[in-house]
Amino acid sequence: MTARISVVVPTYNRLHELRVVLPSLLAQDLRSDEFEVLICDSNSTDGTREYLAETALTHPNVRHIAGPYSGRAEARNAGIAAALGGVVMFNDSDIVASPDLLSRHLAHHAAPGERAVVGMEVQCASFEDVERKRADAALRTPMHGEKPKRLSWLYFLTGNASVTRSALDRVGRFDEDFTGYGHEDLELGFRLERAGLTITYEPRAVSYHWQHVPWDEQQQKYELAGRSTVRFFRKHPVWDVRLRLGMTPVSLAMHSLIAKTPALRNWIERGAATPGFAQTLSYQYHYLSGVKAALRGND
Repeated sequence: MTARISVVVPTYNRLHELRVVLPSLLAQDLRSDEFEVLICDSNSTDGTREYLAETALTHPNVRHIAGPYSGRAEARNAGIAAALGGVVMFNDSDIVASPDLLSRHLAHHAAPGERAVVGMEVQCASFEDVERKRADAALRTPMHGEKPKRLSWLYFLTGNASVTRSALDRVGRFDEDFTGYGHEDLELGFRLERAGLTITYEPRAVSYHWQHVPWDEQQQKYELAGRSTVRFFRKHPVWDVRLRLGMTPVSLAMHSLIAKTPALRNWIERGAATPGFAQTLSYQYHYLSGVKAALRGND
């Protein structure tokens, strides 16, 4: 039987996490011939190749798609090109799957009409946190809540998302010009929505995002995301993109005010290491710093 769904997982030197993530993807409530897992590996040097070769001996539905990928967009596109399933699901190498994750996605794609599906991604600071939240749903704080709903392209986040191969062939795959951090998935979601697909939230398709990013590293990611925002807007110069991604005249003016007020900026940065209002302001400041740098041509 040909695979019904192909799971595309980009990775680079994440063997520690992959040893947990891949078994969770293999422990699905589907028959093994109904799905495949494609590990799109940017030529890792940490033993990923050897681990996947060993795993494939007993799980032939695991395939290692290695290459000199310039970023997650190119790695995911390699997975799409190699996929055998009619549905392609995107998962990251630090996201642990629930046993019914794939069947929950497939149920939506079996219904009449064409859609993209986004599941519930639960944020976890450690593997112990993953285990706690798997055991007790009350500990979860999902972004979109516990009820199904329609989402905008702004939430097409490819840590837990699926779409048909035919839709990807029609609208185009990930834009490989997005080589830095952020927005290659949102930009694809924008094109899918424009092509008439509904983006559906399925809260029962649960995965657990196992990551702990220090606040200073997070600030750097926000700045890179700001640069990606400008790339996104230059490709799709419409107000909806500018508004939803926070690149408005008001937000840019607020950034200038903070930049010109050292006392305010110092207060924000002093409080940025702990969750709260100052940290939120800090992330937004760095995000808009990236936006302004890209607008100036420092991209």
